Amino acid sequence: MLLQPVQRTKLDDTDDTLFYAEPRFVTHVDEGFIQQLTGLYRERLQPQSSILDLMSSWVSHLPEDMEFERVEGHGLNAAELARNSRLDRFFVQDLNQDLKLPFPDRQFDAVLNAVSVQYLQYPEAIFSEIFRILKPGGIVIVSFSNRMFYQKAIQAWRDGSEPDRVALVKGYLASGPGLSSPEIVIRAAPTVSPFLQLLGLGGGDPFYAAIASRPLD
Repeated sequence: MLLQPVQRTKLDDTDDTLFYAEPRFVTHVDEGFIQQLTGLYRERLQPQSSILDLMSSWVSHLPEDMEFERVEGHGLNAAELARNSRLDRFFVQDLNQDLKLPFPDRQFDAVLNAVSVQYLQYPEAIFSEIFRILKPGGIVIVSFSNRMFYQKAIQAWRDGSEPDRVALVKGYLASGPGLSSPEIVIRAAPTVSPFLQLLGLGGGDPFYAAIASRPLD
């Protein structure tokens, strides 16, 4: 078993749909992280492909200069998703309650998850579903930093160091039956002088991404 039951627990164990009932029109990572993520998407995604943006929000990190065949969005707040102009369609679903994605097999060229993986209580089931809905040759990109809604992150994430979290996401991808060995991208936050640190200036959100693909048949 990838996670023990206690590692799946949250400090706030109320229904996630209640926590996300009100929209939060804020960004969850800094501009440097967003630029790096958009750049990674530009490098790894193909124009005119089909995209599932899993656990999305009102902000899209897709490159503005790339056109896609379709972009499906998923999240827990309809008002946020409705503000995301890159989504052609969206749906609301609590992935900690309903572990099945509402798509037939082999539907998407890419599945994306940005700064939200820490909230999944049953990642083995979700990554198995991601594998199922990916087309052969399709790609999954999971990005994350060190920010979170602490009370809603699972214990394994809260208690782990940043290297521990990288290993955890690698394990999630490995649990998707048949996904390739994950490629890890790590770009640490820039270092700053002690003086700037005292002033609370400089630095930034570290950037992590894990990338895997479904092999061709």
